[in-house]
Amino acid sequence: MANVSVAAEWQLLYNRYYRKPEIYQMRWKHVDLSRNKVACASFGGPIAVIRDDSKIVQLYAESALRKLRIFNSAGVLLSETVWKHPGGRLIGMSWSDDQTLISIVQDGTIYRYNIHAELIQPNVTMGKECFEQNVVECVFWGNGVVCLTEGGQLFCISDFKTMKPYKLADVPGLTEDDMLQPTCLAVREPQYTMSGNVEVLVAVGDEIYVVDEDEAQSIRFDEPSGEDSEMQNDDYGNLIGPVQKMIVSPNGKFLTLFTHDGRVVVVGMESKQIAIDYSCESALPPQQMAWCGMDSVLLYWDEDLMMVGPLGDPVHYFYDEPVILIPECDGVRILSNTSLEFLQRVPDSTESIFKIGSTSPAALLYDALDHFDRRSAKADENLRLIRSSLSEAVESCIDAAGHEFDVTRQRALLRAASYGQAFSSNFQRDRVQETCRTLRVLNAVRDPDIGIPLSIQQYKLLTPVVLISRLINAHSHLLALRISEYLGMNKEVVIMHWACAKITASASTPDAHLLEILLDKMEETHGLKRDDIALNFQLQLCRGISYAAVATHADNCGRRKLAAMLVEHEPRSTKQVPLLLSIGEEDTALVKATESGDTDLRPPLEFFAMIQGRILARDLFVAYARCHKQEFLKDFFLSTGQIHEVAFLLWKESWDMGKNPMASKGSPLHGPRIKLIEKASNLFSQTKEHTFESKAAEEHAKLLRIQHELEASTKQAIFVDSSINDTIRTCIVLRNNRAAAKVKSEFKVSDKRWYWLKTFALATIKDWEALEKFSKEKRPPTGFRPFVEACIDADEKAEALKYIPKLSDLVERGEAYARIGMAKEAADAAAQANDGGELLERFRKTFSQNAIFDTLKMPFQGVS
Repeated sequence: MANVSVAAEWQLLYNRYYRKPEIYQMRWKHVDLSRNKVACASFGGPIAVIRDDSKIVQLYAESALRKLRIFNSAGVLLSETVWKHPGGRLIGMSWSDDQTLISIVQDGTIYRYNIHAELIQPNVTMGKECFEQNVVECVFWGNGVVCLTEGGQLFCISDFKTMKPYKLADVPGLTEDDMLQPTCLAVREPQYTMSGNVEVLVAVGDEIYVVDEDEAQSIRFDEPSGEDSEMQNDDYGNLIGPVQKMIVSPNGKFLTLFTHDGRVVVVGMESKQIAIDYSCESALPPQQMAWCGMDSVLLYWDEDLMMVGPLGDPVHYFYDEPVILIPECDGVRILSNTSLEFLQRVPDSTESIFKIGSTSPAALLYDALDHFDRRSAKADENLRLIRSSLSEAVESCIDAAGHEFDVTRQRALLRAASYGQAFSSNFQRDRVQETCRTLRVLNAVRDPDIGIPLSIQQYKLLTPVVLISRLINAHSHLLALRISEYLGMNKEVVIMHWACAKITASASTPDAHLLEILLDKMEETHGLKRDDIALNFQLQLCRGISYAAVATHADNCGRRKLAAMLVEHEPRSTKQVPLLLSIGEEDTALVKATESGDTDLRPPLEFFAMIQGRILARDLFVAYARCHKQEFLKDFFLSTGQIHEVAFLLWKESWDMGKNPMASKGSPLHGPRIKLIEKASNLFSQTKEHTFESKAAEEHAKLLRIQHELEASTKQAIFVDSSINDTIRTCIVLRNNRAAAKVKSEFKVSDKRWYWLKTFALATIKDWEALEKFSKEKRPPTGFRPFVEACIDADEKAEALKYIPKLSDLVERGEAYARIGMAKEAADAAAQANDGGELLERFRKTFSQNAIFDTLKMPFQGVS
């Protein structure tokens, strides 16, 4: 009989059952939905109600002032405020994904409210054109809105977090003809479009346009299928005709159209094929249309709610009061003046158990529990029949329990699952516990005082983290705390929000008394609410709570003394010291920073000013920062006017950057290095005492830039960080004489230095022909000594002999001959040298141990 009573509430649409349980009896009073504009948030969120100023209504025992009132889903008033905004009539309002109420008035101004009816500043406008043309219609989706102006232009905000309006493409003919107006709009959300941008569907006359930021394209949804291709002709596009209302499916794949002749047409957005085509009794367009999950479409006229499916006759629900359809991911909530219902397709698990005449394993298991409670032997008989499918039956009972709103039915189904689990050895034992945990959370938030009627599918899609966030935003802190504890989640977020909300709401409470409330040190707690007592206790027990964040909130609320008292309880000096400085407690901040021993605290300017007058603290800080935290040291030197010290640090930093292995493998680090050196040069130039350093840094940056260019052109990482001499020498070795000459010119290298460098470079690559040619270009300013030295170092006697005779200094000539072992020529040169016989005597000692001494003996004796 229980199965019959449950299934009797269902309605059959073709081969699918639907149910419409009542969730709440609305607790509000004197609320007539037909006289108000209403915005209902998804996922069982709040309901915003305000008197519709576009309608003439009779005022009863109420103020002429319009009030924006916010209720929970059970009709419990959460907050209210007087609506007194300029800008014309209220065109539309909707809740964003983060439960911010977005309200758009006629001139395009957007007013935002939180769930406590507090205005969020600043106000935003849709733009100058919206202001001039006036908004006539707006269509919202989860986190954006599209507005239509009187001039037929479309403007969009695709993300309420950024609030940046932009204009969409013009619909052909709409802006030129004032008499031509769209009959309806629909939005395809960005996550369902191929371009990733929002697409607006605009019905104008017989056409439907898809409009985005770049273009407006006319589309046709009435193309025949393959088997009907012979029907295709030029007039086929007129089968749908003008559209009076349309909505996009939750997954963005289908579009529901209500045509001028009273047809409900569902077409695929991609396939362009008609999935449903049903003719209604009336061509009058419905007041509302909504998708019920992905299985059916709801259309609402006065007193008649019709549900249309793919096949079969529609289902009608009749109401003697106005209703609002609130689409959800798995159904539609139906809000009326007196109740809130949830229309959804009956889950497969529930249908298998409670369908009249069902003999599924789950139905037999549920029936077995009933027999067991009545001590009937048929319980064992049912279990024997389903023994092979017992795990499947247990799973179905658990799943069906999760989809139930009725607590008694939840218990019955879970008892059946536990009963069957006792006889099943291969079933996961934690499934029942997991579902029980989820249902306890859902039942807690479904309580009318909380008023969040989530289904289990919505709960999984929303996630517990977001649910906790919504509870604390609604100031249901105690429930949020208990759910966090129950699910093993972090409690700190809840307690922090409670503490901040308590400070905001206690403007008249003295600081010392409020501190005692927050820290739970009051001797008597009878003056506190039950929620506050529980949260006080948790605030005391929760280790690692960020008192600094609470103190920051207190400071922002203008309670600096309370902030200073709270920050004393902050255990983390990294958060404690900056906050103390921000509230003007510099001396306390310095003491705390010193006591903590935390060298990673980033000192602000106030800290620098304090240690400047304390020699020991200053010297310790400089010594530490020079080794470990040079960024701190730069900030300190800048704050104290020691610009040259900052320049030295920058210069050193550029050298440290050069030690990076990546610096020799390409260009990414060379640019920053050069900028650092140039910045150091500019800082040096600001002090008269460091002119040399400024010029040196400037030259260094110039050399580094040239070397980087050389590495880029030669594709060899051999130039950067070499000296000017090495750079010139390397260029010549690579036979890049033009680059070598450029370096010589840029850095004003003298001719003598140039000759030495080029001579040795040519000798390194043994280009003797080029060397000889170079020696004959002009008389070398260095003489021929570099040529001789280069040839001798290269062990090329023959080449050296080309230049030794050209040495004008006889001493140098003699020494050169001696170095290549030509004793006779060395002796002749020494004999001619006018040095008092010093060179000759040195040669005598040098060659005395060689066999060549005999050849030197006679000339030496003759000279002596």
